[in-house]
Amino acid sequence: MTQPHHFQEPHDNLPLTGRDEARSRSYTNHDKQASPAPVEQESAAAHEQAPVQPETVPVGEAALEISGLVKVFDDKVAVNGINLFVPYGSFFGLVGRNGAGKTTTLSMATGMLRPTEGTVRIAGVDVWSQPLDAKRKVGVLPDGVFLFDRLTGEQLITYAGRLHGLDEKTVASRTADLLRAMDLQDAAGRIVADYSAGMTKKVALAAAMIHAPSLLVLDEPFEAVDPVSASNIQDILKAFVARGGTVILSSHVMDLVQRLCDHVAIMNDGRLLAAGTTGEVRGGLSLEERFISLVGGRHEGGEGLSWLQSL
Repeated sequence: MTQPHHFQEPHDNLPLTGRDEARSRSYTNHDKQASPAPVEQESAAAHEQAPVQPETVPVGEAALEISGLVKVFDDKVAVNGINLFVPYGSFFGLVGRNGAGKTTTLSMATGMLRPTEGTVRIAGVDVWSQPLDAKRKVGVLPDGVFLFDRLTGEQLITYAGRLHGLDEKTVASRTADLLRAMDLQDAAGRIVADYSAGMTKKVALAAAMIHAPSLLVLDEPFEAVDPVSASNIQDILKAFVARGGTVILSSHVMDLVQRLCDHVAIMNDGRLLAAGTTGEVRGGLSLEERFISLVGGRHEGGEGLSWLQSL
């Protein structure tokens, strides 16, 4: 069966340099791309939980476009020639096992880590030549959140808003909206150091959203988060996408990505193995089955453990 034109396969045989030919739209024929996969209609309750309207991206532009991205640490190639097009209005999952290069890729994509090679554009704005303009368009929730945890939740969100240049009245209004949406009203006056893992993720997400970015980049946003907080965060992200925003999240939890995301990319050893709509990448399999078939490395769990038996 012929692969869809925007399904991406890797260029595993490419060296670290001289991949200009492969860069020329090999990651996707986005000049021919139709509008992004439709987002299911959300319930009224879900819509009420998106307190900040995302900045809109013009139709036809990528929310995020990565070309020839490489990162080398000493003699280790952590990311090797990533090419990726993230459609605006999509809920995009980046999956891979631990150490695949997801965090390094997202750090470069958001201007937190300078690449060895390659370019990144957020809504058409180059992250490295126009960093301030690019960073105004993105909200970031990094893996292993480090916050000013001696501030209260309300103070932290307010601080983030003021850093983005928002006026005092706007910050106060949006902070109240975000605290309510994240179900943190009762904890607004407590210092963040006393928050649970789920509460910490939620207040960090609120700080990432207060300037109404068009793109949210979330690295393992549900790690160590309780089910109630996770459900709350998912509702907020779905409503954000339904209003025209774009979400990119990384995870190694395949079921979560399959349920949430309409687009997905599979990463292993610093390379992309496949990318496209979730249905295209799955190819009739579950995302976990497709991931294992591409990545390999699975061994029979009971091999050599015959001595493990009850008496």
